[in-house]
Amino acid sequence: MGRLRREPMPQRRHGNGPGRSIGEHESKHMNHRIDSSLVRFVEEAKRFPMLSPEREQELARAWRNRQDRDALRQLVGSHLRLVVKIARGFTGYGLPLADLVAEGNVGVMQAAEKFDPDRGFRFATYAMWWIRAAIQEYILHSWSLVKMGTTAAQKKLFFNLRKLKGQMAELDQGDLPPEAVTKIATELDVPEGEVIEMNRRLSGADNSLNALMGGVGADSEAEWLDMLPDEGPNQETIVAERDELQQRRVLLDVALKKLNPRERDIIFERRLKDEPSTLEELSHRYAVSRERIRQIEVRAFEKLQRAMREQTRVTQQDNAVLAAA
Repeated sequence: MGRLRREPMPQRRHGNGPGRSIGEHESKHMNHRIDSSLVRFVEEAKRFPMLSPEREQELARAWRNRQDRDALRQLVGSHLRLVVKIARGFTGYGLPLADLVAEGNVGVMQAAEKFDPDRGFRFATYAMWWIRAAIQEYILHSWSLVKMGTTAAQKKLFFNLRKLKGQMAELDQGDLPPEAVTKIATELDVPEGEVIEMNRRLSGADNSLNALMGGVGADSEAEWLDMLPDEGPNQETIVAERDELQQRRVLLDVALKKLNPRERDIIFERRLKDEPSTLEELSHRYAVSRERIRQIEVRAFEKLQRAMREQTRVTQQDNAVLAAA
């Protein structure tokens, strides 16, 4: 139903030799196919009349209550113009309009599935959010994560920076003037540094970390990836953490011996197991109330803490004596 198919995009290859890049004729042919499919989509959209509120409610109820496919076709078809209108607002991201329209078409179908005509608002008001969401999701998956960022604030900035730059006629690829940075940061409620960083991301080209540092033909085979620092812990830190963990286990073993068997069992069941036992289970095991089990657990845990603190103090004193000897 008006679903616009996206033609597969040939992969670009580097180099100027024969068979290494998309030829001019092939590129024109591909663009012609995309334009033709978009024209067919627009022509199909024009065949559907605009709906009155009463007719729209009738079709929406027919689809919701009886799964009437013809009603769905008319409801969705009458809003295909809206899909094209919204898709045109996202043409500044370097993606084919035909692809954006195709994703918006998915959104309007999803809206039809979720629409409740009894809430009293028009389908277009509801569908526009689904259309925008579908197109934005496609753009997010098509652009580099390095460019658009990962946080909600960075994605908001990604989608609004181009629009605000256009409104201020700041269309150059270089850094923004300070006053423009301040205005955009205030408008979107983000730090000025993030505006500058996002603008540079969008202006720059993606580079592979596997590219040679000296470029193609360089003597060195070192890649940019080789220069990234290892953010993991170094060997000294790993050894220190392992020794500290071992020391804590020794302290815990010594402290557990200060508890009587019942206290030790309850602490193990309630605090040391991957899946702790419940108070109800332990109350049946020891034939006491759940509250009694809770009291024993609290008292045993306090004893355990005191024993570990005392053992730590003794260990520190012994280390101090050894260091002074």
